[in-house]
Amino acid sequence: MRTLGISRAAATVAATALMLGSAAGTSAQAAQLRVGFITSLSGPVSSIGIPYSKGMKAAESYVDKVRGMDIKVYQLDDASDPTTAARDARKLVDDDKVDVLIGSSGVPSAMAVAAVARQTGTPMIGVTPIAGNDNPWVVTTVQPVSLMVGQVVAHMKKDGVKTVAYIGFSDSWGDLVYANLKKYAAEDGIKVLTDERYARSDNSVTGQALRMMATHPDAVLTGGSGTPGALPYLALSQLGYTGKIYGTYALISPDFVRVAGSSAEGMLSSTGPVIVASQLPADYPTRAISMVYRDAYKKVNGSYPDDAFSAYAFDAWLVLVHAADKVDPKLQPGTPAYRKALRDAIFATHELDGTMGVFNFHHGSPYGVDKRACVIVRLEHGQWKYAP
Repeated sequence: MRTLGISRAAATVAATALMLGSAAGTSAQAAQLRVGFITSLSGPVSSIGIPYSKGMKAAESYVDKVRGMDIKVYQLDDASDPTTAARDARKLVDDDKVDVLIGSSGVPSAMAVAAVARQTGTPMIGVTPIAGNDNPWVVTTVQPVSLMVGQVVAHMKKDGVKTVAYIGFSDSWGDLVYANLKKYAAEDGIKVLTDERYARSDNSVTGQALRMMATHPDAVLTGGSGTPGALPYLALSQLGYTGKIYGTYALISPDFVRVAGSSAEGMLSSTGPVIVASQLPADYPTRAISMVYRDAYKKVNGSYPDDAFSAYAFDAWLVLVHAADKVDPKLQPGTPAYRKALRDAIFATHELDGTMGVFNFHHGSPYGVDKRACVIVRLEHGQWKYAP
């Protein structure tokens, strides 16, 4: 168990953290940094919410103190419901007096938590995409949809794709993927033929798949996530579709691979570099800390990670402890002054190596990564392969 001030040197040299606790005073040791963590442990988004929880456990085992302060996590299940997510966030702030919020699973729930963060003046570190750039209390460790969809479309162009059919969730995540597909496809001369939608709780998308195939697209891109994200690939395969298939980073999970099976064989997708960390060049900036994360994950969960989502939670923890180490030690957790200082320190994060990218936050956007946070992978026999 470590006290951490994360830096590029610390991540590159080895998996050891800076031992700052010995220099902390008695008052700092008595203080406690409280973290409110919301994820989906039940409901249709649990296939990605449970990995977030596992990533958080790995993070807690890696670093459990900062400046001599214990870090205490209060975890709540939002049951895949944005209304519950907002209620959870309010409880964590009002009753548990947390200093920071982390979560939640899925864009709708994350946006609900972000609204509470803004209303209460509590910093939030998201682990899913965040829509809008006007919330001064919120950042996210996830790559922006624009980056991840843009890179997929660039690969389509390289593959000679001229037309693409789209199907996605009938919610804000589906909207985000579609909007960015339209934008980058237009720039690359690719025509988007369909905008089919389905609910996360649906059991079939055969009708939508038939309409997509009727347009004879060169390729298909989906805007789903986790287990429900497999439905379009299953339907298209059953109907005999043989064109190119693409996906996004929201599909990178073992549950998706298991459910989609052979229907997703050969799919190209964008994802964060941690998914293929051992396949990356030795000098790739995220490789060293990614290997540290893998070991920490195995220590508490019994096996190495095989999903993308748990790493976002681990990165949120890295961002948090790095920022907490920068806060004026005279300020005490549990106060508005501390929360504001913590928020400011988060936004001042510069060149922090995470598993999913190198973080540089600034006001005016919740995102803090660049192209170093995106790689293209291909699904081959149930395994993700680096496809540079």
